[in-house]
Amino acid sequence: MSPRARRRTLVRTSLAILAVGLLAVVVAGCGLGAGSGSTEARLLVTQDFGAKVIGARIVQDAPSSDTVMRLLARNFTVKTRYGGGFVESIDGLAGGTANGRKVDWLFYVNGIQSDKGAAEVKLHAGDQIWWDRHDWGATQTVPAVVGSFPEPFVHGSGGRRWPVLLECDDPNGAACNEVSDRLSAVGVIANKQVIGTGVGRDTMRIFVGPWQRLRSDVVLRQIDRGPAYGGVYARFDQNGTRLSLLDGQGRVARTLGAGAGLVAATRFQDQAPTWAITGTDVAGVESAAKALTAPQLRDHFALAIDGGRPTSVPLVG
Repeated sequence: MSPRARRRTLVRTSLAILAVGLLAVVVAGCGLGAGSGSTEARLLVTQDFGAKVIGARIVQDAPSSDTVMRLLARNFTVKTRYGGGFVESIDGLAGGTANGRKVDWLFYVNGIQSDKGAAEVKLHAGDQIWWDRHDWGATQTVPAVVGSFPEPFVHGSGGRRWPVLLECDDPNGAACNEVSDRLSAVGVIANKQVIGTGVGRDTMRIFVGPWQRLRSDVVLRQIDRGPAYGGVYARFDQNGTRLSLLDGQGRVARTLGAGAGLVAATRFQDQAPTWAITGTDVAGVESAAKALTAPQLRDHFALAIDGGRPTSVPLVG
């Protein structure tokens, strides 16, 4: 190689190294909290399983080291106990006993009930924080809810995003394709498989099919056992052809038949949540699949569909 050619090669190599270095700086500058030391979070406060909204905030400048408790205290009037780790009241609404019911404030991060106190849970970019004051007589824990969709599919939990597996009774059916398209619309690509092939505690699974086909899953089976186990205030009969909707105390308030659908979520221990897009029959499953949108699911712990009409679950009032 001639001296001139060697010089040209050295120049091109130097420019390439410089470009890579500049790209690394740009990428680093786009990271969570880079430069500004802040992040965005959404905060929702409701009561009676989301039936009544107390207030909602979009916080653009939350410090990246902030906690769920600090975020709440800066935006609402909060009283705490046990050294500031437990919320006693928000905007004057306290926990305790109300009209003979046990009520308290519980919170969810991206649709997942936290197993830590609010003062211990740090915020991450895009987190949706939901506080709800409700009756916990039927169950002390509702491990996962659907009302923060598209979370936790988009941002996961603790700043960590899970892979998503779509398990369908009919992978080529209308309902499965509908759910796949709804997830793609929010930037989530789900691997599609038949029911029963998914594994892994760190994978979000979303099941699509009639309940009679889904109930064999060990996690979803908790729903059949009632709110105290799965945290879902709805229950199918033995044949999966009738769907009972429960009230906040776990009592049957309404029963649906053919064409009824359900969108619900649950969780086993510290595994990623499991979602069910299900129903009493194929028509019910398809109606549930069409409800997989943020406007439809917003503020609902679970959502039933009957004759195309959405009903928040549990039933309140």
